[in-house]
Amino acid sequence: MKTFPFQQVDVFTDVPFKGNPVAVVLGADGIPAAEMQAIARWTNLSETTFVCSPTDPRADYRLRIFTPQSELPFAGHPTLGSAHAVLRHGLEPRVAGRVVQECGRGLVPVEQHGDRLFLALPAPRFVDLSEVGRGCLAETLGIESSAIGHAASIDVGPVWWTVQLSGAQDVLALRPDMEKLRLLMPDGHTGVTVFGAYGPGMGSDVEVRSFAPGEGVPEDPVCGSGNGCVAALVQRHRLIAGHSYSATQGRCLERDGRIAVRFDADGTIWVGGHAVTCIDGSIRR
Repeated sequence: MKTFPFQQVDVFTDVPFKGNPVAVVLGADGIPAAEMQAIARWTNLSETTFVCSPTDPRADYRLRIFTPQSELPFAGHPTLGSAHAVLRHGLEPRVAGRVVQECGRGLVPVEQHGDRLFLALPAPRFVDLSEVGRGCLAETLGIESSAIGHAASIDVGPVWWTVQLSGAQDVLALRPDMEKLRLLMPDGHTGVTVFGAYGPGMGSDVEVRSFAPGEGVPEDPVCGSGNGCVAALVQRHRLIAGHSYSATQGRCLERDGRIAVRFDADGTIWVGGHAVTCIDGSIRR
């Protein structure tokens, strides 16, 4: 029987048992993919990751990311949580304050700024939703199609239907039909992320929710890739003035996730937040 170092990390929070947990298995070279998937089903978290040796000499490590149902080429909160775990485990990155993750979407830099980690979002790919698609989506969300503002299918590794509503309270009030939503999603799509703006002085600029019933995650507590897709839509349509904004997610699940987004002059989107390890030990196989 072999043991592997293991951490469970809450991401987008500095408070244990808030944010979104990710299970991180370190030194995972040699674990077969089928067993990785079985471990991800067992943890029953939105994602479980496996830290392996890189194949690209520019990377510090290679990450494999699994939902309870399938492997993802990239995901946001697992990237940040795994970076937190490998640094805590003693990884010495090639460049101080910056690690480079190799994953199915290529190389993803993760930078440390103070006590927060920020990932560089893979370049988004957009397909605008058709009127038929908007209407079907509105029905599954329990709203009128006229309530949907900007909307697109956005691919950052995971593919999210990303939808603007008129305000944060409309986002919080959603009660989606999860079975209809699961059946509506085209092959290769992760789910739906919705967002709406807060007014001034509310402590957050945007409220976000992400639904992925087809991946075994009816509602993701705090979703990094979903927030990345929101940021891509915000950037594309200039929905928020300035070069940064804050988002909250997980209020409906009592998780209080807090996400920071900034835009570089070259168009790079950085998504970040705090992370805290809640479980530290080993697993056996």
